[in-house]
Amino acid sequence: MTLKEKTAYLKGLEKGLALNADSGEVKLINAIIDVLGDVSDAVEELSDDISELEDYVEELDEDLGDVEEVLFEDEDGECGCGCCDDEDGDDDMFCAMCPSCGEQICFDDSVAPEDVVCPKCGKPLVEDDSEEAE
Repeated sequence: MTLKEKTAYLKGLEKGLALNADSGEVKLINAIIDVLGDVSDAVEELSDDISELEDYVEELDEDLGDVEEVLFEDEDGECGCGCCDDEDGDDDMFCAMCPSCGEQICFDDSVAPEDVVCPKCGKPLVEDDSEEAE
């Protein structure tokens, strides 16, 4: 039984008791049932919003997967140029294509992608949107 159904049940139960509608207790019970109705409406609305957000996050996750495929070119994050092959078996290198000139850029995992600059054209791998807004 949903919250809405339980609230409707309580309202029907109160009416079925045929209590004196002018008494303070009945007024209090009616006010409480009205508040429960408002709460159940709000919970239902939040549940719908959460469901919508879950769908949106799933779409974003799929889109991010597509971006990762483009940036890292294969499942292992290796570009095929050999820079990612570590003798210790550590995957501490990443490669990406420069969005400006298409140059392949390899960088260590200790460097944030936002800090990587293309050695060919000098432009950042990830553009800062905050500078464009100014």
